[in-house]
Amino acid sequence: QVQLVESGGGLVQPGDSLRLSCAASGRTVSTYAMGWFRQAPGKEREFVSRISRIGGNTYYADSVRGRFTISRDNAENTMYLQMNTLKPEDTAIYYCAAALTYRGSDYYRKTAGYDYWGQGTQVTVSS
Repeated sequence: QVQLVESGGGLVQPGDSLRLSCAASGRTVSTYAMGWFRQAPGKEREFVSRISRIGGNTYYADSVRGRFTISRDNAENTMYLQMNTLKPEDTAIYYCAAALTYRGSDYYRKTAGYDYWGQGTQVTVSS
């Protein structure tokens, strides 16, 4: 069992930055990969980024590459998403997820590739 709690969302203006955090508890965090997804109103949940168990490999959606940075601190049982140069289209609820079971790289960007989810944190980018 894994429990995930996101924090750090808020209302910001275009061009601003935010850092999201995901605090994990339960199973030892260094034993599983983690990811960020987001869901805008009326849209499906979409992949944002993924980080491997120890943080050596990271993956990004094309829409955020170069602006967002995923990282993790296993000693603190926490994953982060640094979001820079935010745009209105980044507005969504952001969810962190844990992938305890390895299903192959085809599942890195799919919700089905993750076993546990947090409750989400709202990010709103608006002038």
